[in-house]
Parts: sequence; C-alpha cells; structure tokens
Amino acid sequence: MMEFIWNDGGRAASGFVGLTGDCVTRSIAIATGTSYRDVYRELGEVSNKTPRNGVCTHHSEAYLKQLRWQYTSGRGLRFLADSLPKGVVVVHLEMPTRRRHGHFCTVIDHVIHDTWNPSEEPDYQIVGYWTCAATASETTLPCPAPGSSQNAEQVTTQKEFDKILHRLRALDSTANNHASTEGEKRNALRMMQNLMLRHNLSREDISDDDNVESVCFTRRACPVNGRRACAWEKWLAAYLVTEIFPMIGWYYGVKGNRTLFWFYGPVEDVQNCITLFRELLLTIATAAQLQYGGHSRGSGASYAEGYVRGLPRHHSPDDDDATQPSEVVSETALVHARTMAVQDAARKWLRLECGVSIVTTYGSGRNQHDPAAADRGKRHGAKHDVTAENGRKRLGSS
Repeated sequence: MMEFIWNDGGRAASGFVGLTGDCVTRSIAIATGTSYRDVYRELGEVSNKTPRNGVCTHHSEAYLKQLRWQYTSGRGLRFLADSLPKGVVVVHLEMPTRRRHGHFCTVIDHVIHDTWNPSEEPDYQIVGYWTCAATASETTLPCPAPGSSQNAEQVTTQKEFDKILHRLRALDSTANNHASTEGEKRNALRMMQNLMLRHNLSREDISDDDNVESVCFTRRACPVNGRRACAWEKWLAAYLVTEIFPMIGWYYGVKGNRTLFWFYGPVEDVQNCITLFRELLLTIATAAQLQYGGHSRGSGASYAEGYVRGLPRHHSPDDDDATQPSEVVSETALVHARTMAVQDAARKWLRLECGVSIVTTYGSGRNQHDPAAADRGKRHGAKHDVTAENGRKRLGSS
C-alpha cells in the first residue's frame, strides 16, 4: 500500500458541510493549490450542474485541459507507486468489477492525498492520469496550474464565505418562520435562490444539523496475516467500536493471503482506533503465544477469546435508569442520539465515497474450545487498562 495523508482539499475550511461525492473537486483543488470553492464553482460551470454528487469524466477532462494539464493513459496498470511519475499527479481509478465506481485522487511524490486510501483496494486500476509542467519536478507542495485563474475578484476569504452561509441560514429561517408574512417568505426565498446560484451552492451545503453534518470521515485498513480472521480478532474490533470509539464502524475482507480490518468514521477516532487495535492485537497474540504456543487455534485461541471477553466494559446506564438523576439520563440519551446520527452518516459516506455497502454475516464457532484457557484469558483481560485518546466523548466537545 502507498503512503497516505488525509486531505479534504479545503472543503471543510471553505464552509461546505454534509456528505458528498466530491473526489473530482477535492483532487483538483489539492493538485492545483486552488481554493476548493473556486474549483467547485468552475466545475459547476463546465458541467452546468452542481459537482456535489460527482462530475462526469468528460467534464473533468475538459476542465483539466483548460488548466493545461496533460493526460496519459494508465493502460489498466495496478494502482502502485511505480506506475506513476514523481511530482503532482491527478489519477483516475476504476475497478473492472465495478465500472460505475470510479475515483479521482491526487498523488504527490507517490504519497496519496485524499480522505481515504484507495491503494488499500488492490482491485483498482489506473484509467489515466494528469500531470502539469509547472508541477512536474519532485515536490511535496502543489502549485497553481498556469491556466487557473487567481484574480482578486475570484478569491473569497473564509470570513466573507462565512458571512454568506450565515446570511443564507438567516433567510432560510425567515422563509420557514410561521410569524413571517407571505411577502417576507417569498422575498427570503428569492434572495436565497440568487445567493445560492451566484455561489453555486445547494441547500445541503448550508445545512447545519447539530454539528453532525460538519464531521470529516475517513476509512483505514489494518492488515492481519492469514486468509481467515480469528474469532477473537473480530470480537476485538467489535469491542473497540462498541466500548471505546462508538462513533465508528468496522468490517473485514480477504485480500490475497491477508485479512484486512477496515475502520471508518470520524478521522481522529479512526486513527486512534487503528493504533489501539494494533497494540491489543500484538499484546493478546504475544500472551497466547508465550503460554500456549499460538493464538489462532486450540488453547491459544481460547485464551485470546477469553482475554477479549474479559476486557473492561463501560457501565451501561440502561441497567438502572431509575436510580440515575433525570439530567444524567437525558444527557446520556442525547449523546446516544448524536452517536447514532454520526454512525448513520459514516455508513452513507462509506457507500457514497468508497462504494462499499455493509452486509452482516454469521459464522460457526470452533470445535476445540478450552474452558480453562478461556477463563485464564478472561482474568488477564479484566486487568488490562484500556485507555484511548478521544474515546467516548460527546460530539463537538474538546
């Protein structure tokens, strides 16, 4: 897999919120060093529609040619560092088995800049890529393309854009206020329409749903040796997303001779979850190896399963809500509702951005279970101090 740096191309900093399939806008903004808002608007002018939910390939090609970028056919090569030149490259990827799920990303000196790492998917092939003479030399910083416009009239500061969003939300409030007159409502809607058309925005771009819409998502994989994941490895992943990082989700799949555990959700939570998952995998596997000679079968697997089952669980207020003060129960319910909202948004992001839909499957258990080893592992797991930065917090808190 190639090295990866999370980069949304300046979307969040430009005030855009909500879920979107904006890989074309994001990759071009990163590659050219141009404002995300400017690329968003100009792509909308080229395609004659909002680029929020994607841009047709021929429209993105026309836009990049307008910026004087040169196209090179990928000839169906695998998405590897050796398949691309050094410098700043905009890559068009596709999977032979999923023709409708193409993806654009920017690679700078063989390092992927995106909201997720497409090199984790070995089925991706390079349809083609764009390079620019101004960025052909080895560099870690993108440069504006020679054809990109950078005049003062086109550059809107973040402060000015925040004013636009504030104005649109105020007009929306007026239009939906029962106390407003019919004339005030019509005038507010007319002004909203003019502002959104002028700045190429949609209603989704100006929504502000209790901070959920502004969450930045990512997806990362943790490879584990073997084509068949151990039960305790799956239990461990489930434990982390249930007890420590409740806003993220996980799934697994087999690629070659390895099993990949994917975690998806808010960026910081995913990064911290991957780190803790790796640490616990190593700790449990090492303990099982030292005591039983292995961790994937027999007594060693039973010990590892017991260890995961013994890990500390958070006390659930659902067990005795009657004994909790009403304000505590209310706060817990609010945090749970927000967590569910983020989980739902993460699943939608995964389907929209990565083309992945989660399917639940069930497997059979092992025949060789060692109760004594499992009980020993459970005692050891109960003593494990599971601490993680950024775990179990209220959305939007510091």
